[in-house]
Amino acid sequence: MKNLAKISNGVNNKKLKIETNKQVKKDWLEPEGELVVDLYETEKDLVLQSAIAGIKPEDLDILIEKDLLRIKGKRENSQTTKEKKYFLQEVYWGPFFREIFLPKEIDPLKIEAKMEEGILIIKIPKIQSKRKRKIKVEER
Repeated sequence: MKNLAKISNGVNNKKLKIETNKQVKKDWLEPEGELVVDLYETEKDLVLQSAIAGIKPEDLDILIEKDLLRIKGKRENSQTTKEKKYFLQEVYWGPFFREIFLPKEIDPLKIEAKMEEGILIIKIPKIQSKRKRKIKVEER
């Protein structure tokens, strides 16, 4: 899988939080959309999918910090003109943000993200622990 989005494992969290707080203060009145996602589990991974057509991979920021996945981006409308008279306008244009708490323990260093035909797919490997183990009892 080819990584298309910027992914951070939260190592430099202090810096990221400071930048986020500045952004929040700057844009607190600006409307923000929410990303609609599917999150499911396979034997080895958690998989997140989201219909995200019209977004360039370089316009996405994906951050993982412990069990919290954050996705942030912006959908630009290059067709905006004042001459248009809309009858319906249901497509959200502008910044969006989504936080998802992950239900399993994951390996943040092996996360992969890609886009396929307008669908963002994030593969998040679960930490595999042995499910069964025979314990030998020693006699003293």
